[in-house]
Amino acid sequence: MDTTENRQSFDLVDSIVFISMLGISALIGIYQYYASRKKADAVGEYLVGGQKMSVFPISMSLIASYISGIAMLGLASEMYVYGTQLWCAVIADTFVSITMAVVYLPVFYGLRITSSYEYLELRFNRVIRLMGSVIFIIKMLLYIPMVIYVPALAFNQATGMDLYTIALLVCIVCIFYTTLGGLKAVVWTDTIQTAVMFGASITVAVLGTARVGGVAEVWKRNDDTGRIEFFNMDPDPTVRHTFWTVVIGNYLNWLATCSVNQAMVQRCLAMPNLKKSNVAIMIMAVGIASIVSLCCYTGIVIYAAFYDCDPIMTKQIRKADQLLPYFVMELSHTIPGLPGLFVSGVFSAALSTMSTGLNSMSGVIYEDMIKPCFRKPISNVGASRIMKAIAVIIGAICLGLVFMVEKLSGLIQAGKSLSGITAGPLLGMFTLGMFFPMANSIGAFVGTLISLNLVAWISFGSQAAISSGSIYFPVKPVSVEGCSDLLKSTVRNLTTIVETAVREQPFFLYRMSYLWYTWVGFLTTILIGLLVSWFTGPSKYSRSDKKLFTPVIHCFLRSKDHQKANETELTKMKSDVSDTTTQTFSKY
Repeated sequence: MDTTENRQSFDLVDSIVFISMLGISALIGIYQYYASRKKADAVGEYLVGGQKMSVFPISMSLIASYISGIAMLGLASEMYVYGTQLWCAVIADTFVSITMAVVYLPVFYGLRITSSYEYLELRFNRVIRLMGSVIFIIKMLLYIPMVIYVPALAFNQATGMDLYTIALLVCIVCIFYTTLGGLKAVVWTDTIQTAVMFGASITVAVLGTARVGGVAEVWKRNDDTGRIEFFNMDPDPTVRHTFWTVVIGNYLNWLATCSVNQAMVQRCLAMPNLKKSNVAIMIMAVGIASIVSLCCYTGIVIYAAFYDCDPIMTKQIRKADQLLPYFVMELSHTIPGLPGLFVSGVFSAALSTMSTGLNSMSGVIYEDMIKPCFRKPISNVGASRIMKAIAVIIGAICLGLVFMVEKLSGLIQAGKSLSGITAGPLLGMFTLGMFFPMANSIGAFVGTLISLNLVAWISFGSQAAISSGSIYFPVKPVSVEGCSDLLKSTVRNLTTIVETAVREQPFFLYRMSYLWYTWVGFLTTILIGLLVSWFTGPSKYSRSDKKLFTPVIHCFLRSKDHQKANETELTKMKSDVSDTTTQTFSKY
């Protein structure tokens, strides 16, 4: 199906739709700046919105923070190239939300802290807090450049504008409203951007389905080529996607992203109480499952539309990550403004994730690194200026790192592979503190350090092997039978390249599914942390330290405390009896 001639370019209506989205985001930043500049607690307003935010905007912000442009474009291309197995990731979402509400959030609320890494200082020491903050910053610096690259790629496909010029535009707009308005600006722009994301995804899915000929035809064309796959029960950890890797492996990855990540915790702590925070988390779970399913469905719609003329093999696009914007431009002749709506949706996803990252990183750097260096309290004006300057500097650094993203493999795999480097060690560090009273600061430090280096070695080695062609993942079949003769002539030498790549057998850990990286980091941190703690002497805790541990183990702590109290009382009683006896005999 060669429809290149029908494709339209970005026109005036599209530009108006797109500029309106950017303009509204900027105006919200300006409004929140003027609304909060006279508040007494500048830091609290900037980081947690004064802890007076309502459920709806926070839940929308949580959804927007997770669903970046990487998910919108990456999930669609994942379904097209590899099939639907990753769709099962929505199963893990429910369990992640429950775990957050029961295990981790009660601890942060009980301590009433601003930075989630403040917990690490209370539980261990300042060095561990600083270590956690640095790992979080590394995580965001690895992730945000990808978030910037994705909408730039979509905009480049829609307009032909230079990719890096667009990336600069994204950064400037995002830095502007995040720096001015703080958390409230981020949350309310996220709310609008979430609506735009859903609107764009639903519109593309509905129009695409109608073009193909209905849901039944979409399903049939994908099923005929083996793309519909949900229950691959292969236990082999080197298989890229199975039911086990997607549900169990992805569960821990999402848990690390949501439960102890400052970007998420900061929004939850902006709620006035734990009950409202839990409601927001449940809404987030439903929202994420919905938008992920929409993106996945759009991917199989795109395959159904191009089932007989693959745009990648015919070199109409360079990478699978361009499939969704290319498809939107194919649909654009049927509805005015569709490219503008779609690009706005992808930009919204990117802006929300980037603004969340900038806001949370500026808070972490200020609270955990800069503020402790000052002996005297910093004024409200000074604190506000420092955090805003940090946001600008980080935004500039992220823009510079965009240049390396283009060399990575598929967006979903690259994103989760890089995220796994820090996600497992961070989650392991917090879990070690909240679940294991005997764990000490030396164990946490050594366990996290070894875990971080191990997963980084696996992740970077795997990406290098994929880039060099040493690792090749089997893809689903595509066809060019419906293409024009001119497009067919561009399809050459693909089979030779694939066969050469398949023969390579890199190191086992490099071939391990990227969805297990978080588990490797998580378990390494805990096991080595406990082992080192055992050798160096367990930490001591008292009854007043109960807030530092998850409610899941409070029953154990109480029983242990009562045992200690009984032993102390028994010792005291024995001492009293001994003293009485001595006094009695002394009389005689």
